[in-house]
Amino acid sequence: MRFGNHNPATMFLRLTAILLFTVNFANAQTGGSAVFRFLDLTASTRQSALGGNVISIRDNDINAAFNNPAILNPEMDKQITFNYNPYFAGIKHGYTAFAKNYEGVGTASVGLQFVSYGTFNRTDETAADLGTFSGGDYALTFSLARPVGLDSILFAGASVKAIFSQIDHYTAFGLAVDLGISYQSMNRLTTAALVIRNAGVQLKSYYDGNREKLPVEIELGVSQKLAKAPFRITLTARHLEKWDLSYTDPATQNETDPLTGEVKEAEKVTFGNKLLRHFIISNEVLISKNFHLRMAYNFQRRNEMKVESRPGMVGISFGLGLRISKFHLSYSRSIYHLAGGTNSLSISAYLGDFKRNK
Repeated sequence: MRFGNHNPATMFLRLTAILLFTVNFANAQTGGSAVFRFLDLTASTRQSALGGNVISIRDNDINAAFNNPAILNPEMDKQITFNYNPYFAGIKHGYTAFAKNYEGVGTASVGLQFVSYGTFNRTDETAADLGTFSGGDYALTFSLARPVGLDSILFAGASVKAIFSQIDHYTAFGLAVDLGISYQSMNRLTTAALVIRNAGVQLKSYYDGNREKLPVEIELGVSQKLAKAPFRITLTARHLEKWDLSYTDPATQNETDPLTGEVKEAEKVTFGNKLLRHFIISNEVLISKNFHLRMAYNFQRRNEMKVESRPGMVGISFGLGLRISKFHLSYSRSIYHLAGGTNSLSISAYLGDFKRNK
């Protein structure tokens, strides 16, 4: 399909409006009010270093398609990736994917996200030992993306996710879709993207009669690479479907001063604080084709997880990408709390690079 001589920016805005309309039925949830929350976990090491939800960087990294299927492109043909993201309390989290380009159809990928919660002791009300049980979550994703028109500056993509969750003998199933569009300027310095993630339904609940909503989220991102400096700066806006992301602890509401008896009202969250909670700002230092440095600041993570007396580096993440021979390696560290952070590792390669030279 070709859209004649319409301005690319105008087309991007039109596609944005279409995507927003397609999910106007979704009563999106945050916090603990939705099922399958593991879908919100950052799947790739590079994404972890960039703050968690970058959707607008368009290059040859297959991991980016996890957050925005429209990022898939022919440069990812026959690329495979493995990500290992050990989480808190012994939880294991990972993601693996493979992409293939089909001429005239588009670029497709298949990916698997998994979370293992380990083994738990089973006891009864008297604390008698009844053995052990385990739990885990899985999402199998099929994605496809292709250009919109012949100018190769607008791209659309979609992902379908089959979701399975198991805790002891309780199981749940669901289906979800991600819809994404991406715009890239002719000089490839500017990219913009819009994504609607996890729009779907829980087909089977953990127990009968209590189906829950999925964690639908709308995201908008812009990336700008400087023409004469090795920097790519990205601004990502999350949870556009909900304005107020702040949380007020009920235990702190209307405290009474033990000396004066005066009732203290909880401090109100300002407009500026509510606005900033939607944003992640990140930067990649593109030292060479084979070596990148990455860093980011996640406003919401810092506001929710910091200790007021010692905020430290909460909300900051950083990492690096390195190519060694045929392998692309990445490392990241994300600071979630004063008590610690997480480390992630990934390895990617093109299967075609391993063919023997004839």
